[in-house]
Order: sequence, then structure tokens, then C-alpha cells
Amino acid sequence: MSHPSRRRLIGGLIAAPAVWGVGSAHAQGADWPKQPIRIVVPFPPGGSVDPIARLLTARLTETLGWNFVVESRPGASGSVGTAVTAKAPPDGYNFVFVFDTHAVNPTLIKPMTFDTRKDLEPVMVIGTSSMVFSCHESRPWKNFGEVVAALKGKPESINFGSIGNGSLAHLTMMLLQAQGGFKILHVPYKGGAPMLQDAVSGQIDTGFSTVAHQMPQIRTGKLRPLVVTGDKRAAQMPDVPSLAEAGFPGFSAKAWWGVLGPAGTPKPIVERFNAELRKVLAEPAIRTRLADQLGIEIWASSPEEMRTFVESEIDRWGKVVKDNDIKAD
Repeated sequence: MSHPSRRRLIGGLIAAPAVWGVGSAHAQGADWPKQPIRIVVPFPPGGSVDPIARLLTARLTETLGWNFVVESRPGASGSVGTAVTAKAPPDGYNFVFVFDTHAVNPTLIKPMTFDTRKDLEPVMVIGTSSMVFSCHESRPWKNFGEVVAALKGKPESINFGSIGNGSLAHLTMMLLQAQGGFKILHVPYKGGAPMLQDAVSGQIDTGFSTVAHQMPQIRTGKLRPLVVTGDKRAAQMPDVPSLAEAGFPGFSAKAWWGVLGPAGTPKPIVERFNAELRKVLAEPAIRTRLADQLGIEIWASSPEEMRTFVESEIDRWGKVVKDNDIKAD
């Protein structure tokens, strides 16, 4: 045998396992799922995470015949249910749908029973949504600038409600105060329902939560939207200026929803799940429902994009929590 032939033979033998590995990896994703997939929803029914999880899993069942078990495991801003998934076997049959609190919890909640950065495998950021800062219809302010001016004249003379200490609305307001040189009084609630009830009845001056959360009451005129927190106007509120337009250039803070699995979930399965979710999220009927009912702007990120995004959100909001010594409710 000539030396070139020997080299080709040896090269083929060395390459063979690599080729087999790639083939088996693809087969792993193609053969999945073979049993029901558990989806943990770490928030109680009535919020935004539960309907998103049920809408998407129902559509995947219709189109692919996949079976899902949607399990509600609320508690501690979503960290209780997320811990269930973080500690589950990374076999492709355990996932969790999370909200933006996922990136705040590592700094806010002590001790955490899992490592947010290391113990979870990103699958997809489903989408994002601006928050809206609104006031009761009886209050005099017509825009956010008027609120800021009033607070500069008399600090803490106006209050705002959020869904709790460490919520994204609360942390966003901390940044706005520092940047805008004003001081507003925070009224934390244990959830969106009681906060909205008091905002609508005028028990608090202003409310701060997602567009979808407040949209029904804004449409009735009971709440007056003053500003949205995205880098541009929200599609559902085209007449309401963004913070960038209200004197806070470059400022953006958005709620978001995503899917994760336990760290070590096989990459082919993660990629398959991501691809099928992407197909569902591309359907006009699904996009319309998410936009109209929840005010969500579809992102449908890649797993890699989600990892980068979540890391940046943990760093950004963790600094706000530490700088302001914010404690969990």
C-alpha cells in the first residue's frame, strides 16, 4: 500500500467516529419526542405566562401531534417553578416558560436553590413588550414630563404602583429617577390584579406594568397612558410617546417571555424545539393573538441569542437591585 493510500485509510478511520457522532446527534433530535413533554409554568393562572405556554403547546399538538403536560408551580417570582426544571433530568422532556423576573431573581432572591447562569439551557426568547406608565383619569397629568416636573417641585408627592419590589417596572423607575433627577413614591403590590384594581379606582396615582396588563382599562378611559418604555412607540398605543421621546434618549426597558430547559439538554433537541416554536410563532393567527391579547412583539430568538440576552439582563438589573439595596417582598 502506498503512503498516500495509507494516509487516506487512517484519515478515514479517524474521521468515521466524528461522522457517526454527527449522524447520531441529528437522529436524537429527529426521534424526539417519544413521550409527553413537561412544561412548567412558574406563575399562577391569570398572568401572561400561562396563556402563552398553553397557546403554543396546543398549536404544537395540533400540527405535530406532540403531547404536553403543563404544570403550574408558582412562587417567589417564578423561581420555585424554574428550580423544578433546573433540577430535572436534561433528557428533552422538561422545560419552563419564564417571564422577565427570571433575570432579576438571581440578585433579588437569596438564597437561590439553583444557578441561573449555569443550570439552565436557553431555548428561545419568545417576544418582548413595552411597559406603560399611566395615571388615573382624575389626575391632571397629560404626559410623563408633567409628572417629572411635579416631582421635581415636590419629591414623592406622587406615587406609583408596581406588581412588587424588584419587578421590572420598579427597577425601571429606579433608573428613571436617577437619570431624570426626581423622586416618586413606590407602592409595591403582590401581583398585577390588586395593583390594577387600585389604579382603576384611584387609590394610587399611577400604575406601571405591561401594555397588555393595562390595555383593557386604558381602552375604557379609566387609565390615561403617559409613556411606554420601549425604544419606540408600542403598536397597540401608537399615540403614546416612548421614553426616548419624553426626554430619556436611548432608554429602553421591556418585559419578555422565554423558554429554557435543564443545562445539558441535548443540542439537537433544543434546536428542534426552537425550530418548531419558530414555525408556530410565524403563523399570522398566533402572532395576532399574542399581539392583541398580550401586546407581545415576537422575537423567536435562537438559543444563542437568548443566552446573550439573558446574561445582559441579569447584569443590567442586578446592578439596579444592588445599587438601590432592593429587597424581595
